[in-house]
Amino acid sequence: MSKKILLVDDEESIHLLYREELQDAGYEVFSAMTGEEALARFQDISPDLVILDINMPGMNGLEVLRHLKEINAKLPVILSSAYQEFKQDLASWASDEYIVKSANLDELLAAVAKHLA
Repeated sequence: MSKKILLVDDEESIHLLYREELQDAGYEVFSAMTGEEALARFQDISPDLVILDINMPGMNGLEVLRHLKEINAKLPVILSSAYQEFKQDLASWASDEYIVKSANLDELLAAVAKHLA
């Protein structure tokens, strides 16, 4: 059975790019566009890993990360942000990996594979 990934990002283009690459790598991908939707979907699908944007309207990714880790501290969460500076935020340290968004997804795919091994 393939591993389930919950992708949380408010940009449709990121969903399209990441979904295609992750599905090609053999993962089952579920999407959420907001933090609130992510927490609801999380309960429904019990993903094996979450890829989480930080800068989103409403509940931001660091708030979602805190909630997810309260529910399941062992859940691997990869923060994926266009901004390097969030890496210095103490709240981001609860994540298992911090990836700066790029058109080259090698780093993201390697992190996903590592945490789902």
